[in-house]
Amino acid sequence: MSNPLIGSFLLFLFFVVVVSGYLIAVVVSNQSYRKWPIYRIIFLLLGGTTGIVSVIGPLADLAHSWFPAHMITHLLLGMLAPLFFVLSAPTTLLLRTIPVSAARGVTRLFRSWFGRLVTHPIFASLLNVGGLWILYRTDLYQAMHQDLLLFLFIHFHVFIAGYFFTASILYVDPVYHRLSYVYRSIVLVLAIAAHGILSKSLYASPPNGIPMDQAQVGSQIMYYGGDLVDLVIIFLLCRQWYRSTKPRISFTTAATE
Repeated sequence: MSNPLIGSFLLFLFFVVVVSGYLIAVVVSNQSYRKWPIYRIIFLLLGGTTGIVSVIGPLADLAHSWFPAHMITHLLLGMLAPLFFVLSAPTTLLLRTIPVSAARGVTRLFRSWFGRLVTHPIFASLLNVGGLWILYRTDLYQAMHQDLLLFLFIHFHVFIAGYFFTASILYVDPVYHRLSYVYRSIVLVLAIAAHGILSKSLYASPPNGIPMDQAQVGSQIMYYGGDLVDLVIIFLLCRQWYRSTKPRISFTTAATE
């Protein structure tokens, strides 16, 4: 890539725009509805900070030449930042902020076949984990460091695919085609297994141009770091599942006991 700083700056600008737009939406929404939860804003700021750290600064610069650093940025950009953004409930905020006619258009999009496809756990898993297999098991990893547009496309893809995958497992925003907890749990387990197999394959057979010692350290970061984020997702999914099945005792019933 002729100038890595250009790609890093554009990715940085993307996160700045997203965070700024979210905060502006909070201000607008608070004028008409009850105050937007502070913890949602904190999740948004954590997601934006995580994304920015992964694309610009010392760690991002090191990632161009040192594979373990690249894997750290992969975890931040493709797993942790998407999780924080999902927990910030951006779609719910968007629907509260935009005019009713526009909100109906967004709702129709989510109800369409396209909306159903991109929010389906299997399709999102293929985009997310399948994209990583293509990235690391072909020459695409080396090629993205030589081409600016490819560099931008892959980084955007890693983040967006990570977001849709997490959103398809954890229903935080409105979902118009709900799937059972059992179904989503099975897909999550399979996606975790595919991610783990990929990391083990990188340990034994590095991508082209990556020294063996760097590949082994990077694959361990991918394996164990990914497991940590996955454990958080599993915990949140189980928490949602428990809350959905927890018996609700009405006031009248409780008063007569």
